Amino acid sequence: MLNGLFRKIMGKKDDSSKDVAKKRLKFALIYDKLEVSDDIIKNLHKDMVEVISRYFEIDQEAFRLDIRRSDDLSALVVNTPIISAKHKEQNP
Repeated sequence: MLNGLFRKIMGKKDDSSKDVAKKRLKFALIYDKLEVSDDIIKNLHKDMVEVISRYFEIDQEAFRLDIRRSDDLSALVVNTPIISAKHKEQNP
């Protein structure tokens, strides 16, 4: 069910500028319907990068945070390349 939703929202990779604009409008409407401001998304993005970076070395430039919604479901989708796991150093 979720795979179908994600495919429906994300569409094809070779989108035209019209399709990209439609997707951006969909995301804006989703954020608006959930009453999620740009500031909240920016702060959540920053906080999540900070927390995940405690445990993993990640590509912070490639970190993506999206909210996706269907008629009865909202999903917070986080996508980031993990470069390596951080290992806690043991003290003697």
